Amino acid sequence: MNQGSMILKLVSLPISIILICLGIMTILGGHITPGGGFQGGAMIASGVILSILVYGLGNSPLEFSHAYVEVLESVGALGFIIFGLIGLFVGGFFLYNTGTDLLNVVPAGIQNVLHYPDVTNAGIIPYLNIFVGLKVFVGLSAIVIAFAGFDKIKGESE
Repeated sequence: MNQGSMILKLVSLPISIILICLGIMTILGGHITPGGGFQGGAMIASGVILSILVYGLGNSPLEFSHAYVEVLESVGALGFIIFGLIGLFVGGFFLYNTGTDLLNVVPAGIQNVLHYPDVTNAGIIPYLNIFVGLKVFVGLSAIVIAFAGFDKIKGESE
């Protein structure tokens, strides 16, 4: 089935990749800039949705299997819950921002010079942005994939 012109197909893939990269950048910088997990996840989903709309569900170069989407959604939900429980055990509240560098990413010299709160030490907020971004990306993409595959399912039942 021919869905769109050759020019549209040539332009949409680079635009999709740019949208995905901008979404990742928005998620990773969400603790110090406006934006975060929801906005970045919606941007990543828009890149995937653009590819699906232009190429079609079966011919899209950004194709995700059902198992892959399930794993991404599970990682997003479990990660959010795990970091919430870390806050519960450390600070006494669910999603309590511990204010510590959990993965030891910030060098010790910078930690000694800068005092909390600082830009390099946002606690669990960057991690939560990543997990929220995964959930939003999978949720929005799954809606469009379901609607794009509806005609295929409807055609098989008739």
